[in-house]
Amino acid sequence: MLQPVIINVTRGDFVESTHAVSFAVIGPDDALIMSSGDADRAVFPRSSVKAFQALPLIESGAADHFGFTDAELALACSSHSAEPDHVAAVAAMLAKAGLDESALECGANWPMHGPSRDAMLLAGERPRPIHNECSGKHAGMLALARFKGWPHAGYVEAEHPVQRTIRAVMSEVCGISLEAAPCGIDGCSVPTWAIPLEAVARGFSRLASGRGMSEARAKACARILAATSAYPQMVAGSERFDTNVMTAVPRLFVKSGAEGYMVAAIPHAGIGLAAKCLDGASRASTTATMALLLELDCWTEDERVALAAFASRPVFNRRNDEVGLIEPAAG
Repeated sequence: MLQPVIINVTRGDFVESTHAVSFAVIGPDDALIMSSGDADRAVFPRSSVKAFQALPLIESGAADHFGFTDAELALACSSHSAEPDHVAAVAAMLAKAGLDESALECGANWPMHGPSRDAMLLAGERPRPIHNECSGKHAGMLALARFKGWPHAGYVEAEHPVQRTIRAVMSEVCGISLEAAPCGIDGCSVPTWAIPLEAVARGFSRLASGRGMSEARAKACARILAATSAYPQMVAGSERFDTNVMTAVPRLFVKSGAEGYMVAAIPHAGIGLAAKCLDGASRASTTATMALLLELDCWTEDERVALAAFASRPVFNRRNDEVGLIEPAAG
């Protein structure tokens, strides 16, 4: 049992801010490898669990029925930047399911990708639901509803069959009942259930290994990991942390969530990780996750070098001068 990872933000040689990150790491056979003191406290994992939310799309047969490509499956697990390839792929997924973007109930926001946002502004366009970073996940949920013959309207509601199915799958994968778990509404309007870090890490360990699952679910897990590894650009986007890490270390799956949540799965080792910055700062959860991954003895030397490049990050001023660091505290 370890204390939370402390991440310091320095300016010059002076510590300006400090963040605490709780975590849990689960290995093969559900063994706890390491954790912080409050890894059993339930918190909302937010968008970090999109891979779990995409499992019913694949294991039900809906993904094959509609002919979704691996790039589209990666997008179903994404928090994308609404770059042109992202938007086109969401539109294609909806069309394959016999729908258009008017069916999306995720709400609209501007693209996270600056050039795409600027192009829309210059063209006098307004953001639409298809530009929402979660629209790929929502397209997958809509496809599941269409395949099952469920009403697609209201698919975001907690008691809609789509969300009940996802809740059941997440309960089984994480090894914890979510029937009575605290439930909130995520930024994109779907339910998010509060789950202990240790249970989420267990779920990603099982996603990595496929252990304890039906053959169909294990194959669905493997397919998600293969798709996200082949198309990391679809999971986030240009110059985004998740995409950059998975491009540098293809044997690693990572997914960030809002409010400083972060998960990882290491398929070749059967290891899962979940981390949460207590004050919600993603700059700390990403840095801490990379530092924790470096503690694991499952990497090649080249992979360790690649991971180390993400275990600290510079702080820049407006002239792009490096003026500080975001890094784990010594000791």
